[in-house]
Amino acid sequence: MKSESVHIPMAAQQFTQLLSATRRGARLGRLLTVEQLVSWGWLRDGEATDAAALVVAELASNAVRYGRLEGRGFRLTLVQLPGTGLRIEVTDPRGERLPSRRAGGLGMALVDALAADWGVRPFPPSGKTVWAEIGPESRNIPDLLVDRDRSDVAGCRTCPGQGQG
Repeated sequence: MKSESVHIPMAAQQFTQLLSATRRGARLGRLLTVEQLVSWGWLRDGEATDAAALVVAELASNAVRYGRLEGRGFRLTLVQLPGTGLRIEVTDPRGERLPSRRAGGLGMALVDALAADWGVRPFPPSGKTVWAEIGPESRNIPDLLVDRDRSDVAGCRTCPGQGQG
């Protein structure tokens, strides 16, 4: 994880949506991500699309669980980068609660495994933006996460086909 300033190229395609800080809002963010990527020409069932959907699911879930303030939502931004890469940004109002892989959860470890890079930056006056970049050739999604017939993924909130999130 690193902190950075971001420069989005002028020619990049961008999608931004404000969502409610609820499980339904997080799920909608994941679904909107897939539809937006398909409209940009990504394969609906491609590994890069699946990786992006999983990363959005985790970041949106974290925004709901740890970044929520009463009456405030979170913002999802997708930027198609030159070379068919994707930058995912999720902004929430809780700048003092930063993501960590050391907290013992699987979530940010999943983001770390799927994203080419990720980090966090302040979003003044009090929020933060957690970002991740998916390269044109995504990293392989572990079989555990996409094998819908395995009983040991039944509790996974971000796994495809689990109907939660």
